[in-house]
Amino acid sequence: MEEEMADIQITQLETAAIFMKTNLPVTLKFENVVYKIKPKKEGLFNSSSKPEEEKIILKGITGIVFPGEMLAMLGPSGSGKTTLLTGLGGRLSGRLAGSITYNGKPFTNAMKCYTGFVTQDDILYPHLTVTETLVFTALLRLPKTLSHQEKVAHAEAVISQLGLTKCKDSIIGGPLLRGISGGERKRVSIGQEMLINPSLLFLDEPTSGLDSTTAQKIVSTLWELVKGGRTIVMTIHQPSSRLFYMFHKVLLLSEGNPLYFGRGEDAMGYFSSIGFPPLVAMNPSDFLLDLANGVLDDPQEDQASIKQTLVTAFKTNLFDSVKEELRKFDDQQVHEKLHKGKFSQWSNTWWQQFSVLFRRGMKERKHESFSGLKIGQVLVVAFLCGLLWWQSKDIQDQIGLMFFYSGFWGFYPLFQAIFTFPQERMMLEKERSSGMYRLSSYFMSRTVGDLPMELVLPTIFVIITYWMAGLKPFAPNFFSTLFTLLFSVLVSQGLGLALGALVMDQKSATILGSVIMLSFTLAGGYYVHHVPSFIAWIKYISISQYTFKLLIGSQFEPGETYPCGINTTCYVEDFPAIKSVGLGDKAISVVALAIMLVAYRLLAYVALMRIGVTKK
Repeated sequence: MEEEMADIQITQLETAAIFMKTNLPVTLKFENVVYKIKPKKEGLFNSSSKPEEEKIILKGITGIVFPGEMLAMLGPSGSGKTTLLTGLGGRLSGRLAGSITYNGKPFTNAMKCYTGFVTQDDILYPHLTVTETLVFTALLRLPKTLSHQEKVAHAEAVISQLGLTKCKDSIIGGPLLRGISGGERKRVSIGQEMLINPSLLFLDEPTSGLDSTTAQKIVSTLWELVKGGRTIVMTIHQPSSRLFYMFHKVLLLSEGNPLYFGRGEDAMGYFSSIGFPPLVAMNPSDFLLDLANGVLDDPQEDQASIKQTLVTAFKTNLFDSVKEELRKFDDQQVHEKLHKGKFSQWSNTWWQQFSVLFRRGMKERKHESFSGLKIGQVLVVAFLCGLLWWQSKDIQDQIGLMFFYSGFWGFYPLFQAIFTFPQERMMLEKERSSGMYRLSSYFMSRTVGDLPMELVLPTIFVIITYWMAGLKPFAPNFFSTLFTLLFSVLVSQGLGLALGALVMDQKSATILGSVIMLSFTLAGGYYVHHVPSFIAWIKYISISQYTFKLLIGSQFEPGETYPCGINTTCYVEDFPAIKSVGLGDKAISVVALAIMLVAYRLLAYVALMRIGVTKK
């Protein structure tokens, strides 16, 4: 036992030592970076024949950051900080011009192994603990050459390094769920990227919404990481004086134009030398933001002219020195090291990704899937139906119950599934952008993970209502009804997944789903027996129609009779509600539902392929 404990301690020490130094120092160089976008057209009809002008977001940004340096990008809202950071991180879609190199090479999938990106919003699962969050991330991002124990040890080392030991067993929390503090959430987000021991770390507003003391702790943590030879680039809005002087380099932006690039401690002296000295002692970042906004103490000064003066001054006084720094950099010696050896796009096998994502999904969603509210809702409706159809022998009532089955269990799983992907979009974008897993492994784990709740509730519903309503008490009839309903639930769920993935907006997808399912229900053959030929095609794509047909077939057989008058019997196939759908061709209905089952899920998968992928 003592030997095992000693081995674990040695493993943790070795793992912690890994994070003291980066695997590969990376020099980030960007030269004349320009980014343009086309404004989106407003309104359904645009009568203007004039071609819309492109909007230039970044107007020729140049700079270089060496290993062991921390670059802070400052500027007012809309100055292009986040756009530039996203472009440098290889995550920007659109027309990005200029040269961005990493040890002299352009961004490739191989660079994802050396790059960490922390978004402004902390995108984390609220019900997972700090340890679970980092362990699951380690299992997904660390290479398959490491054992499970070694990956867990990496996560423990990151927890210790970032000062998260006290809250390691606390849940992350969210807007309506109390969890760890904002500063701790930000450190967890940084920890997720630190697991791969990145050489290059990008952070978007890491101190946003935090008090000065917590912000100081975050930047101090980053300062310690820089000492290991890492290159850190961040955007930051309004740092305190203490934070400002911790930055090795500062880039000041205004409306996409660079106003300053150089050492943070030299910024005040530079602006004083070009005729813009601070009139009172003040926070350097406040002074720089005022200049970037074109605001001086004299209210008569034109803001646009001040900005233009500063842009011109940068080109005259600083641009040549920045270009000289780029020219002095010789990165030929590290080219081969970065791209040496065979690179695999994925850290783990498909099955490893699937199993980790499945376990993570079950841990996170069990609170929602098995909530008392959902179970109570289904139980109340089930007993209400059982009482309304209590031991009913009337054929019309029994057919009505079959149609209610198809209607209720068409809408319910549809609306449950519609919310699946819109709720997970931000997480999916974040993790797919990092190359954490294959889309197929995520899609399958999400689909399989939802099956227990999707199938358990309708099974309970059928068990309760079937016997209370007095339907045929024979095993073939019961299981035929049950399996038909479960089949229908899976198809409706697939439709919901497809709509959610295509629209990615909960409100719009819900409205669209309501219209589609109502159309299917109206054409199902229960409400309208003689559908006009010009609209009859809807029934051939209606989930409700095929489900209703199979449910009727599970209770009635051709040649079976029912009392239709005094001492008179009639054939069930001649009953109007049954005659409109028929009792034959069950195989066609099964095949049609099977095609829908595959097609809707395939459509959802294809729609998700656009999420988290950078378009070049």
